[in-house]
Amino acid sequence: MKIFLTGATGYIGKRLLIQLLSDGHEVICSVRDKKRFDTSMYQNYQDKLSIVEHDYNDSKTLTPIEKDIDAAYYLIHSMSSNADFSKAEKISARNFSETIEKTSCQQVIYLTGIVNEDKLSKHLQSRKDVEEELKSPSYSLTVLRAGIIIGSGSASFEIIRDLVEKLPVMVAPKWLKTLCQPIAIRNVIELLTGVMHKPFTYNKHFDIAGPDVLSYKEMLLMFARERKLKRMIISVPFLSPKLSSYWLYFITSTSYALAKNLVDSMTINVVAEDNDLAKKLNVKLLTYQESLKLSFDKIEQNEVLSTWYDSFGNYRYTKNVWEFLEVPSKGVFKDRRTHEVKDEKKTLSKIFGIGGKNGWYYANHLWSIRGILDKLFGGVGLKRGRKNSATVNAGDSVDFWRVLYASKEDKRLLLFAEMKMPGEAWLDFKIENGKLIQEATFRPVGLMGRLYWYSVLPFHAYLFNGMIKKLTDDR
Repeated sequence: MKIFLTGATGYIGKRLLIQLLSDGHEVICSVRDKKRFDTSMYQNYQDKLSIVEHDYNDSKTLTPIEKDIDAAYYLIHSMSSNADFSKAEKISARNFSETIEKTSCQQVIYLTGIVNEDKLSKHLQSRKDVEEELKSPSYSLTVLRAGIIIGSGSASFEIIRDLVEKLPVMVAPKWLKTLCQPIAIRNVIELLTGVMHKPFTYNKHFDIAGPDVLSYKEMLLMFARERKLKRMIISVPFLSPKLSSYWLYFITSTSYALAKNLVDSMTINVVAEDNDLAKKLNVKLLTYQESLKLSFDKIEQNEVLSTWYDSFGNYRYTKNVWEFLEVPSKGVFKDRRTHEVKDEKKTLSKIFGIGGKNGWYYANHLWSIRGILDKLFGGVGLKRGRKNSATVNAGDSVDFWRVLYASKEDKRLLLFAEMKMPGEAWLDFKIENGKLIQEATFRPVGLMGRLYWYSVLPFHAYLFNGMIKKLTDDR
């Protein structure tokens, strides 16, 4: 079958795409920017994969697609945006629906949140509104409603991981008593593919969830037991939603905008209504504990296929981050250093393993301080880490950097800063003629940008000089 897939660069989309291609389907991926779509993951399926560039919030970008579509997946959301995401989500859904109505598509499959309470958060209400917007007489709509999704790299998993592994004692808000029903990412993918072209799912919605109904507190403590950590949680009634959002933002790797929307939703029970969908599709639902074990197996084997950061927008820039692929040479400050490479293979391994748990090889305490300052000013900080400790691809996040170019064949890694600063910054590593060239470039904005550069110059001299020596050391 020919499948139209939106959100192909996101956490769910990447995993669903692999499954659809493995099942023999032909897939048309709709992405906002082709440059961000890493095709290296799908080299064995090039004849079954094509890409169109659409931004469903901008109707001018919606070029016609092939008409012989059999089914389509809608996996777009805007919850991490600082803007009015509910309005943006409605526009996006409407434009998508109008695009699909011009094809022969029989079924649209939409993944959303469980919305069984009378009073919903802004985020969950927006998800429900999108569901209404997607309904059309031209095709059948199948809606799968999920609560917390547990899997290596998922937002819920990584937030729980941040809280448990970093805080021996948690003074937490009262919403930790709220009930939810987590589901494994493996089950989500099985159900998303399982409902395709099943007439009994047409124009219906189904809650999808694992067998365990747990409070957030129980989930945190079970996670701690799985990691063999002793943790104490003290619930307090006086943390307002705003304070809770800041609490979540500073402790975890989430942005403040996403933290705020998550906190709003965490005050509402997210428990599934019973149905026999999994049974009809022969899907064995995993328990929360089984989901955790599976997630850690993937992490330990360096097999994390996607993370929630993959779908993050850039909060600082209105233009596309890929427009920064060409490093400027005029109107900028540069810190350029070269050093002889003793063992090229080892140096490349260090360069492409930089950041995350591997650190920055020199003066890691200064990087940590910069990450804390970034968080204080509303940035992403260092907590994002990286999804794979050995390999990195264009579009991946590495702490508070975004990878713009990564090629061991070309012996080059180019990073673009997503931290808060009065300007734009690049960090470039490349090996030429037996030497490592390490170049930091900063394009200042106004007087504050220039003052910023000169204020950090002494630290750069110490940090960058030490880093290049460590990178070229053959030990």
